[in-house]
Amino acid sequence: MKSIKLFVLLTSTIVIAQQKTAKQPIFSVKNKVITVYTTAENSDLKISKTDEVGFKELIQPLETQTCVFVNPNKKFQTFIGIGGAITDASAEVFAKLSSESQNELLQAYYSKQTGIGYSLVRTNMNSCDFSSDSYVYIQDGDKELKTFNIEHDRKFKLPLIKKALGIIGKEATFYFSPWSPPAFMKTNNNMLKGGKILPEYMQSWANYYVKYIQELQKEGISVWGLTVQNEPMAIQTWESCVYTADDERDFLKKYLGPTLKKAGFGDKKITVWDHNRDLMVQRASTILDDPEAKKYVWGLGFHWYETWSGSAQMFDNVAKVKEMYPSINLMFTEGCVEKFNQERYNFWGNAERYGKSMINDFNNGTVAWTDWNILLDENGGPNHAKNFCFAPVHADLQTGKLIFTPSFYVIGHFSKFIQKGAKRIATSASRSQIISTSFLNPSGKMVTVVLNQSDEKVVYNLCIGTNAAEITIQPKSIQTLIY
Repeated sequence: MKSIKLFVLLTSTIVIAQQKTAKQPIFSVKNKVITVYTTAENSDLKISKTDEVGFKELIQPLETQTCVFVNPNKKFQTFIGIGGAITDASAEVFAKLSSESQNELLQAYYSKQTGIGYSLVRTNMNSCDFSSDSYVYIQDGDKELKTFNIEHDRKFKLPLIKKALGIIGKEATFYFSPWSPPAFMKTNNNMLKGGKILPEYMQSWANYYVKYIQELQKEGISVWGLTVQNEPMAIQTWESCVYTADDERDFLKKYLGPTLKKAGFGDKKITVWDHNRDLMVQRASTILDDPEAKKYVWGLGFHWYETWSGSAQMFDNVAKVKEMYPSINLMFTEGCVEKFNQERYNFWGNAERYGKSMINDFNNGTVAWTDWNILLDENGGPNHAKNFCFAPVHADLQTGKLIFTPSFYVIGHFSKFIQKGAKRIATSASRSQIISTSFLNPSGKMVTVVLNQSDEKVVYNLCIGTNAAEITIQPKSIQTLIY
């Protein structure tokens, strides 16, 4: 009899709890106001405050209405940050600027108050294509790394990294990537044009990462993490090194992971792949299905260059990796607009590529997003491989002036307003010409970013439960809504 009474009591308690939960209102926006910031093609709007709109009751939208639906009760990944790479090229250009222009750039990128609030910094270990020359940190043939020295980086790169991290403060996330081991460690005896690491140098190469972290620590730079290899399936005319999926898995579990752990760096976040979305599912499967390799993996990094041939961006592959491995972190580690042309500084298509990628990547589970060079000169360099590209900001070294492209402002619609620790929230649009993503900040504020890909003005409702606010977005533009 007692057991029956206890069962009834427990059942009643569960039902009451469920009823209370059901009655709890979702994120209340009643009588709240949305602040709207806009950047638009062919206009002076650059993260400009353009409107303040109140919510009204809208129990059931009509099919004729365009809507962005946000459900704050459905939370997903935790946001880490957005940033860009401080390469040799960026640092060399920065060093040629006046102190006034240098400060302008630093504040524009790294200040949350006056700039767009970058918090991620990536850099290259050894040289990359965006270096004026090829270099390593040891003398040729030094397998024991007795000559290891990062003096090369002290001239340009480290001073800029320190300035950036100083402005970011405690929210900074700094990581590095290698493009190639020293030539003598590779099958082709060349830092350029691919090649693979020779088996007899794998332990020495793993030790190289440890040495680099130790030297950076001596400089007062705290390393958050690293990627195993930049673009491990690319044979480039510049610094490159090929790892098949099996190669990367085995190097990680037999050499790099244990070596970092033994050196006391087991807390450093290791990211694998660091290449395009096209092959990321196969790379994830090979590495993450191996328990010994997986235990060292924090995340999987990806780039966007699978689109270079004109093919569609493969956002679904990002979602598939997250579906297959829910505990893995996804990080966009590099992207830029290739084939530099001064006449296209203000080309909106470049900026839209950023907006489209960021919204889709975040909606598919990405926790952090890293652009390529933060700064290049008026020729899209320097670059020893002549692989000139766009950056969000260019410096015209003939005039000393900075050129802020539309891409800078589009990235800022995310980086300036989404806080570290924010949770992504379920968001969907009822029409394909607009796409959107949303985050709930630790401060309690909601951030919704809306991109209008069409050539027409769009009037849409931002719908939260049974409340909605009517907002107008300009053709070819992006908005951030704060509420």
